[in-house]
Amino acid sequence: MSMLAELVEFVIGVDTHADTHTAAVVASSGALLDTVTVGADADGYARLLELAEQHGGLRCWAIEGAGGYGAGLARYLGEHTEMVVELDRPVRPARRGGAKSDVIDAERAAREALARATLAAPKTGPERAALQALLTARRSAVDAATTAQRQLRALVITAPEQIRARFRGHTTRSMITIASRVRPRPTTTSTTST
Repeated sequence: MSMLAELVEFVIGVDTHADTHTAAVVASSGALLDTVTVGADADGYARLLELAEQHGGLRCWAIEGAGGYGAGLARYLGEHTEMVVELDRPVRPARRGGAKSDVIDAERAAREALARATLAAPKTGPERAALQALLTARRSAVDAATTAQRQLRALVITAPEQIRARFRGHTTRSMITIASRVRPRPTTTSTTST
């Protein structure tokens, strides 16, 4: 199986963030040709494509987080029939003084892609977006249900004994059924006039 370095003349590695993307153009020989940081928007994507056009030749884009911060860029490049591969965001070592370099990360992404024989295509498109929305909604619903169950148990524990007795010995599911049938009763308050 051929490595990417044998198939293209250069790779553009992209370190993606919410507001900016940093790209590094690396030749198949390993030489760093160019770097740029652009906005994570249509104008920034167009600037990145212009940068690639300046270097000419067969190219590939190596995007970190193409399913997250890089999703817009991956879609844009796909619409322009660019070859795009996705790289997982690596666990980066702690840097001296907490300093971070997006340029170094973009260059590393390009070099990593050049060294690989097997690369993943970005997981973008309407089906992936729909699945992600569904999974997010499910996770949110499960979290909300878990929180509600904990709240019910906490309320039962601190309730007066006559209420606690109604719930004692029941499973969470049956406690929810019992709680759904509980209705407030009017309370009588005595007022004295002075």
